[in-house]
Amino acid sequence: MQPFSYKKAGQAENAVALVTPDAQASYLAGGTSLIDLMKLNVQNPRELVDINPLPLSKIEMQGNGVRIGAMASNSEVAYNPIIQERYPVLAEALLSGASPQLRNMASVGGNLLQRTRCYYFRDTAFPCNKRVPGSGCPAIEGYNRIHAILGGSDRCIATHPSDMAVALVALDAVVQTRGPRGERSIPLVDFHLLPGETPERETVLEHGELIVAVDLPALNFARRSHYLKVRDRASYAFAMTSVAAALDIQNGIIRSARIALGGVGTKPWRALEAEKVLLNKPANQATFQAAALAAIAGAKPQKYNGFKVELAKRTIVKALATVGGMA
Repeated sequence: MQPFSYKKAGQAENAVALVTPDAQASYLAGGTSLIDLMKLNVQNPRELVDINPLPLSKIEMQGNGVRIGAMASNSEVAYNPIIQERYPVLAEALLSGASPQLRNMASVGGNLLQRTRCYYFRDTAFPCNKRVPGSGCPAIEGYNRIHAILGGSDRCIATHPSDMAVALVALDAVVQTRGPRGERSIPLVDFHLLPGETPERETVLEHGELIVAVDLPALNFARRSHYLKVRDRASYAFAMTSVAAALDIQNGIIRSARIALGGVGTKPWRALEAEKVLLNKPANQATFQAAALAAIAGAKPQKYNGFKVELAKRTIVKALATVGGMA
């Protein structure tokens, strides 16, 4: 780990003012991802600005929706009665990730910004376009079992690791930020970027821009939702595939649907084509299978992760069938 300076911020405006002038400064929240990467010399901020004192941890009703403060811990959100009742898919996604100790520390804002678990990104002995733009992507010709089949480019095929973000994308969440140019609202579906030619740029955030909250709109049928995660072992493992699904079913017909995928995309993947297939169709196995085909239609598997195509389709069908069977 490289030497760094440390400062503590008392207000959001103060935090932004401390980080913005220095391109090598970073916010420190729970630190569950950043500190790991600092130990590996993958990230080497010159200055850390501690935002734990900021009053950004409330989870409260706002209009007909819910606002989640960016400093709320993953555990606080997962066990919040409002979230469990209105947005069970989010609670399930959070509880499927990491370990209890990490969930107690990890923040909502930090979860959205966590970096990929690509082996090559995390090992500085290898080149990586995310770490050093233009140096290459060894995953494309290397061992790519955990990598993306959707949204990749010839510069990067790393998956986004968050479970929480997958559920939030399905729930039409909106990220609230405060930065050097003021406040803005960013739909989560637009928050993360595809790698394209610039895989080192992972979100639309500007340097110094601080996540202050995540808003969940009123989505009544989100009560009928589920998060299904398939992984190599039962706990503390990242998704090979995952699905966040919510269905509005009236008299056996699907009137609205939300589907997002994890473990298969370079960003939390909203399956819009699958949602279109489900609309105004009967909630049955044939419909769910058609939606799964639509969701994975653009997949580009690599040498070692071709199994993810079939695995993702089966995960989608099972998640939809589970939601479709809810009372």
